[in-house]
Amino acid sequence: MADRLQQLQDFLEASPEDSFILFAIAKEYEKLQNNDKALEYYLQLKKSDPNYVGLYYHLGKLYESKGNIDTAVSVYKNGMDVAKQQGDQHALSELAGAKLNLVDDDEYDE
Repeated sequence: MADRLQQLQDFLEASPEDSFILFAIAKEYEKLQNNDKALEYYLQLKKSDPNYVGLYYHLGKLYESKGNIDTAVSVYKNGMDVAKQQGDQHALSELAGAKLNLVDDDEYDE
């Protein structure tokens, strides 16, 4: 696993704004149960590419695992907005479902 992480870090050094690489590094840190480092890379990705719709589900789940439910809900809502703008119904559905598992309301229909 460390070899894969090192390889991804090398790729990132060559392409520091590559959204997929940032996402992949965050996922690797999650696999290593280093949620603080995963969060760091997810937030870096959100800052550099806020339209990377795949980010929001995983970032929300990470916040959930840390017990930050309000932040997770906010992340899901933001992701739903991005998914709507992109016409990505699959992502919208996943994000709405994740949000509904935390709060029982109809806000995702807005």
